[in-house]
Amino acid sequence: MKILSSSGRRSWDLVVVVFVGVALASGFRSEDVAESFTSNEIVPDVIAEPPQAMVQVLFPSGAKVEMGNELTPTQVKDKPMLDWKVDDGGTLYTLILTDPDAPSRANPKMREWKHWLVVNIPGVAVSKGTVLADFVSSAPPQASGLHRYVFLVYKQPGKINPDEPVLSKHNPNRAQFQAAEFAEKYNLGSPIAGNFYQAQYDDHVPQVYASLTEHD
Repeated sequence: MKILSSSGRRSWDLVVVVFVGVALASGFRSEDVAESFTSNEIVPDVIAEPPQAMVQVLFPSGAKVEMGNELTPTQVKDKPMLDWKVDDGGTLYTLILTDPDAPSRANPKMREWKHWLVVNIPGVAVSKGTVLADFVSSAPPQASGLHRYVFLVYKQPGKINPDEPVLSKHNPNRAQFQAAEFAEKYNLGSPIAGNFYQAQYDDHVPQVYASLTEHD
């Protein structure tokens, strides 16, 4: 894992400030969210109804998620920063990052692969939520084509007490997750915000596989 120098951390902190400022200043314009989720078949492959707002996603590499743009596994290897419009300081949210194209979009027999799951997030403070599945970066198999990596944000009706096992970043037992079933189980309704990118194999993928083990 790359460790940022103090100057690197200062630079990233500046990026964070600028990113949040731009996200807020934009008013979260997202008139194309529903169309993008539908035309790229995230509806109905993952969810039944598209979100009406965009969650802003920025990776430490500087790569920004923009409704289906193609990024490389190298660009998205580190945990991103996210921002979305919140109702008030007391609202809790759930964040899901899921890949419906495992092992490939043509043969999604492992749909969905759970890359990240955090519940009870106060506002947009993801780091203060309850992690059920730690972030694992994109690792599409070689020659499997483009995969869709979908971010979904749900507004919770209140604090939830999930009974799912907690998965560390090294745990590979994430296949056949269903975001819609999880949302139904905890009465989350439809996602209030979303975004997605696409990625295919590059030479960073073997490093992700090497980090996964059978046991936490």
